[in-house]
Amino acid sequence: MITLTAMSPSLGAKPETRNRAEIPEAYKWDFAPIYASWDEWEADLKVLEGYIDTYAALKGTLKDGAEALAKVNELGDEIGRLQYKVYRYPQLQRDVDLRNTDISGRFQRVMAIFAKLGTASSWLTPELLTIPEATVMEWMNAEPRLEPYRFPITEAYRQAGHTLNEDGEKLMSFSSRFSGTPANIYQELSTSDVQFPTVKLSDGREVKVSYGGYTEALTTAKAQADRALAFKGHYETYAANKNTYAAIYNSILQRDWFGAQARSYSSTLAAALDSDNVPESVYKNLVETVRAGTGPLQRYVKVRQKMLGLDTYHLYDGSRPLLDDDRTYEYDAMKATVLESVLPLGPEYHEKMAKLLKGRWLDVYESDGKRSGAYSAGVYGVGPYMLMNYNDTLDAVFTFAHEVGHSMHTVLSYENQPFATASYTIFVAEVASTTNERLLLELLLSRTDDPKERFLLLQHAIDNIVGTFYTQVLFADYEWQAHQLVEKGQPVTPDTLSGIYYGLLGDYYGDAIEKDELYRYTWSRIPHFFNSPYYVYKYATCFASSAQLFKAMTTGTAKEQAAARERYLTLLKSGGNDQPMNQLLKAGVDLNKRETIQAVVDQMDELVTRLEAEAARIQASE
Repeated sequence: MITLTAMSPSLGAKPETRNRAEIPEAYKWDFAPIYASWDEWEADLKVLEGYIDTYAALKGTLKDGAEALAKVNELGDEIGRLQYKVYRYPQLQRDVDLRNTDISGRFQRVMAIFAKLGTASSWLTPELLTIPEATVMEWMNAEPRLEPYRFPITEAYRQAGHTLNEDGEKLMSFSSRFSGTPANIYQELSTSDVQFPTVKLSDGREVKVSYGGYTEALTTAKAQADRALAFKGHYETYAANKNTYAAIYNSILQRDWFGAQARSYSSTLAAALDSDNVPESVYKNLVETVRAGTGPLQRYVKVRQKMLGLDTYHLYDGSRPLLDDDRTYEYDAMKATVLESVLPLGPEYHEKMAKLLKGRWLDVYESDGKRSGAYSAGVYGVGPYMLMNYNDTLDAVFTFAHEVGHSMHTVLSYENQPFATASYTIFVAEVASTTNERLLLELLLSRTDDPKERFLLLQHAIDNIVGTFYTQVLFADYEWQAHQLVEKGQPVTPDTLSGIYYGLLGDYYGDAIEKDELYRYTWSRIPHFFNSPYYVYKYATCFASSAQLFKAMTTGTAKEQAAARERYLTLLKSGGNDQPMNQLLKAGVDLNKRETIQAVVDQMDELVTRLEAEAARIQASE
């Protein structure tokens, strides 16, 4: 085991307290840009509710021509802008304290109104599709007010075969309130009601193995037995409720299959991909290419085992740095570093990001009752809010860069697109975030000639491929197989779900790891499975896309790099104004090609080779 001692002391550390009231205001969200008070929120909620009858009254008017179609769409925009605000205000406040039942109740009121709005507007697409597409195209060419809606209207005609008649769409709208219930139940069980144990490590530390505590323990605990103890405490918490988690997940699988069948899709996968017009071949090609390319992953695991001096290797050993590093990465200092890292994207991008980071758009530290993980959530007309659980680790720094990438994507989309096309799809969302991570990596590498520091950063780059690419494809593989259970009428039980996941560990890791029994239940602790099925594969496709875009922006002549940067920024500014596959093609990425995916596998192989060489040099110098 090699030890790397910090060259300079930390500038600060995360708060010792988990009491939100004791965390300085500068590190917490300011909700005032959305509403100054709950009274203002209540007033807008009533306005929104009043739109229900207004919108429903426009039913039957589309045949009147371009002006009528423009009026409906403009009203839809007005409603949509208001929805952003009345939704985010309680949602964000709920996420920083999931125990607050008063705010949860207000959030439920919003969802009830949204459901009514969905029913009131369910007539729109079926009525639109009764008008010949050629006629509507003539209207759009003649009426400038319709230009912002050209792409969404065109998409409606593309998906006409999966749109029900008015009665059918109205019936589907009635299910909207229920469709989100399984995810809500999962969140309450896994966050609000969960009771994680506290474990005592061999160094005397007592760690509550919550999401943040567990992650920190796996990263910092030097003894494998301590990591095993944290793993056991964390995973047994899920295993104890395996039947309930399986029942929740079964309801999600059944919901997805119901939706697919109701809209005449051949599978849940086809239904999930159609909104972005992504061919099923892209998903299948991704899984098949990565399954065939697990060699570099398994080789890296064996390198880790050797360097850590372990007789056996477990997945809970995967977060342990290969070099001991007692540095901490204080948030304020790293905020400046992350900002500096985006200079290659040009002065305009840099200035806009500097302005964003000056405001209270980030909720930085973990606190009791706060939702785990990290995200960026846009509020149209206001800005993006970023949630983090920053813990002063290198991983937290890169998570910060990741979420700021999302937020800057939102800023550029909102500034350059009308409301109708301002929201970019998830399929391109992770391109901006992973590009920012790569920019940060390159900056940190450029700042040091120390081979040990460079080794740590090289390890992070590899771990990023493991987490963002290999692990997400494994998850995508799992979701695909799990959904096929209900499609084939097979039982969905804790054993069947756990059997699928356990089998995938062998498929992807081979004999490079010890397959701990508790890892069977990993499916129960992945929020994306419950909140947004068929989402995780997009991390991998976006990672492959960002790798190709980064290469174009940093290699070749200065003119070629500038052109690539402009194409990339155009992608970020384009919001949802085209199908995402087309947007990526314009930026220079073709995900239909197997080599686009294989390039990441090859990159992983090359990085592992470099890691082995660096390790040999470090050991030779000591």
